[in-house]
Amino acid sequence: MAPCVTEEFLKLYVAYKAETNFVDLIPQAKRLILSLNIAFHELHDPRGLAKDVTNLGRWGIGDAEVRFSKSEELPYVMGLVRQAFEKQMGNDEADA
Repeated sequence: MAPCVTEEFLKLYVAYKAETNFVDLIPQAKRLILSLNIAFHELHDPRGLAKDVTNLGRWGIGDAEVRFSKSEELPYVMGLVRQAFEKQMGNDEADA
């Protein structure tokens, strides 16, 4: 984790933030839901795991949501998280 990133445990989710939240983890019984603070159209997601949740009521912030339950998906999902982090840090050129 980058030195500028903090972790905040809230009642319903865990927030990871630099300047503000870039990803929120919402644990569920059989999977994790990640709410990415990046515009859905800016997310490079060739596998199509992310869902556009713009203007939908939900826990967490962000316009892109990723649900995953298989550990082999973790490296790919972390690439999506990195995109949200890099966007927040002002590095729009990042390829995850």
